[in-house]
Amino acid sequence: MTAPITAVDIERAAAAICGHVVRTPLVPAPRLSAQYGCEVRLKLENLHNTGSFKDRGACYKLQQLKQEGVQGVVAASAGNHAQGVAWHATRQDLPATIVMPLTTPFSKVERTEAYGARVVLHGESVAEAQDRAHEIAEMEGFAFVPPYDDPQVIAGQGTCGREVLEDWPDVECVVAPIGGGGLLAGIAIWFEAHRPQARMFGVQTMGCPSMRAAVRGEEPGTLHTLTLADGIAVKRPGKITTPILARRCEDILLVGEAEIEHAVQTLASQNKVVAEGGGAVPLAALAQDPTRFQGKKVCLVISGGNIDRRMLSTVLLRGLARDGKVARLRIEIQDLPGVLSRVTRLIGDTGADIIDIDHQRTFSHLPPRCAELQVVLETRGQTHVERILQVLQREGFPARAT
Repeated sequence: MTAPITAVDIERAAAAICGHVVRTPLVPAPRLSAQYGCEVRLKLENLHNTGSFKDRGACYKLQQLKQEGVQGVVAASAGNHAQGVAWHATRQDLPATIVMPLTTPFSKVERTEAYGARVVLHGESVAEAQDRAHEIAEMEGFAFVPPYDDPQVIAGQGTCGREVLEDWPDVECVVAPIGGGGLLAGIAIWFEAHRPQARMFGVQTMGCPSMRAAVRGEEPGTLHTLTLADGIAVKRPGKITTPILARRCEDILLVGEAEIEHAVQTLASQNKVVAEGGGAVPLAALAQDPTRFQGKKVCLVISGGNIDRRMLSTVLLRGLARDGKVARLRIEIQDLPGVLSRVTRLIGDTGADIIDIDHQRTFSHLPPRCAELQVVLETRGQTHVERILQVLQREGFPARAT
């Protein structure tokens, strides 16, 4: 039976990894504080060398394995644990094999390989990848490095909570993502010993609430791992972490894809913080239910920033579109010389910038002597878009936003 993890274990982990991982900052977020009626600070775990809190547990676990004389390590991960193990294994001269699901973003695969690990793609989920990793570890005689369900890994992740409390002794609420539960379990252990009155909240996706079901003793039903928060889409919550969170976590909040997307957009635009979906879910939870945190001192643990650049671009552009700062108009014109230049001049005179324009004659329901313009614009917002439409319609060009 595994011995209980204590704050003493976290203290040992902090001493061991000091100088080997980044001590991440806890920064005020005044705009979020004003918006949601509580004092918000962000624990920026996205600033680790590999872009997530997983550096902590991986560093400490591999130090212990190195001392035990292991000849190599194997891990399974959707990305962040993979990169943490790969980075610290290379630094400690340990060969590393990482099994990643077939759906893992290319950017995470490439970065894991760049850190010196051999990557094996297998399965549709972390659970399937983990089964394969155990097989490889047994065949090659290497040590398996669990992503969350391990006392030393949990102790390493708990150093995050130690730093939070050191920087903000009177913090009242900590909100952190939950995949397998290692991060919040470690934080909760530290706070239980040093500030038990602080409230712990976990966050999962609506599609994959595995830990929430586990702590409530419920069947999780069908779990979906295709999510913007892929790093926390874990089907098997930890056997060690579950009772810790059942005892110490006040609630596990669920957020949907739209809320996660908006949180990624908000962190990037308002706070200049690049967060992956799993890293942004604490803000999504706060935005979804701010009354729960009204007037409190709230730490949001931004657990990672390893979002694929293409996905980040898509998310940010979709946000601009929803805000009306990027708009697409359909404009009906007579297909005559000079009409196109007149339309573009009218739009330009309003102060909008044309990004793209398509002059459609063939695939149109309009009469043969007419055409439809599809124009993508950069604007100052929805009010500006309405004014552009009014100008066009006043000049005889039927137009609508799509």
